[in-house]
Amino acid sequence: MPEKSSPPYLFGDLLALARQSWVAEIALRLERRGYADYRRNDAGVLRLLSRAPVTVGVLGAALGITRQAARKLADALERRGYARTEPDARDARRVNVLLTEEGREYARAIVEVVEGLNRELAARVGADDLRAADAVLRATLDGDAARRAEVLVMRPQTADSA
Repeated sequence: MPEKSSPPYLFGDLLALARQSWVAEIALRLERRGYADYRRNDAGVLRLLSRAPVTVGVLGAALGITRQAARKLADALERRGYARTEPDARDARRVNVLLTEEGREYARAIVEVVEGLNRELAARVGADDLRAADAVLRATLDGDAARRAEVLVMRPQTADSA
């Protein structure tokens, strides 16, 4: 007798829905704080730039996009008043991207919103489940994305590191 097949678990579909929901919740909470122009890349970009100014090339590498795409992203942030660009003092071929004061305020708001969502999620699922989910999500990343995740996304804290 043939084994009864079960439908495949559609992890990717659930992951896509979770991402869509997460981004929408960030946008909603930022809008409540007066930032109605949230873009889905803003969280990663603004948090990266809040650490230190970076060149367009470094921005692109961190996000896994071309220099041209990173330049467009920097230009869009500049038009929105969150960043400015300037030639690198040591190498005029390089363009640095720096946050404006408004950009630093926006970055702080993003960090607060994301940290709040992370706390709420951790309270709903518990530390062990969160670490397991982190491991599963990191397992889906290819080499380049895994390297970017190590730069952009901190691992959940353990009881030992808290």
